[in-house]
Amino acid sequence: MDNRDDIRDFLATRRARLTPEQVGLPAGGGRRRVPGLRREEVAVLAGVSTEWYTRLEKGHIAGVSEDVLEAVARALRLDEAEHTYLFDLARAARTMRRPPRRRKADDLPAPVQWMLDSMVDSAAFVANGRLDLVASNALGRALYSPVIDFDPVRPNIARYQFLDPTADTYFTDLAGAAKVTVALLRTEAGRHPDDKELRGLVGELSTVSETFRTRWASHDVRLHHAGHKQFNHPAVGLIDLAYHSMDIAPGSPRPLTMTVYTAEPGSASDEQMRLLASWAATEAPEHVRADQTS
Repeated sequence: MDNRDDIRDFLATRRARLTPEQVGLPAGGGRRRVPGLRREEVAVLAGVSTEWYTRLEKGHIAGVSEDVLEAVARALRLDEAEHTYLFDLARAARTMRRPPRRRKADDLPAPVQWMLDSMVDSAAFVANGRLDLVASNALGRALYSPVIDFDPVRPNIARYQFLDPTADTYFTDLAGAAKVTVALLRTEAGRHPDDKELRGLVGELSTVSETFRTRWASHDVRLHHAGHKQFNHPAVGLIDLAYHSMDIAPGSPRPLTMTVYTAEPGSASDEQMRLLASWAATEAPEHVRADQTS
């Protein structure tokens, strides 16, 4: 698969958000035909010729050195996630002509499931880059039960967010959650442009959801490490949780990400999590109580 369109659109959208004043260049006279910096201005900031940068923005990135990519990243003021995405696009472009490697299924090492099951006071799950829920502990299945209800066979966070109307209640900030989800999928697409299942998911959501189409076209990317999230769970109500995410086997062809949600000890949300655990053990549907995601 050719990723030149992704390279072109990503660089163009990053260029469009900057003004000459922001990067220390004179604004110049006259009205600009397009928002943001001109290509020649980015070239000056990166220390390359306008012709060279124009060729890069058209998607010809395969032979570009890391030093030059670093210069372009600095010129466009890319953040950590965007910097990683640019280098992922370049790495993918260099391997486009090779036959794609057959990707293994999301095999979860047994010790990882042991680790999940040992967490009894936190909700934990493992997801792949497409945001399929690959495995979880009991409290993780309970917390994400609306996602699992939507598709018990292969629950997917993105598909639930954009296709199930209950997502608007479950996520108290659905717009913010959707923004993060699309940015994570865009980041994964930069790493693995040959992923047919990911392309199928993006195609499905783009066809059905105008919100997804709009956010996908923005080319925003994200690295997901830590933060806070609020859920309005149908069984126990509002829960405020802190989360941390970590990569599992990051050097493998198909790394997975473990996310752990924890409530502040002694807080109202801590009590809600205890109620959620009780609900999961006694009242939750069988496909939520049973380990359907491992």
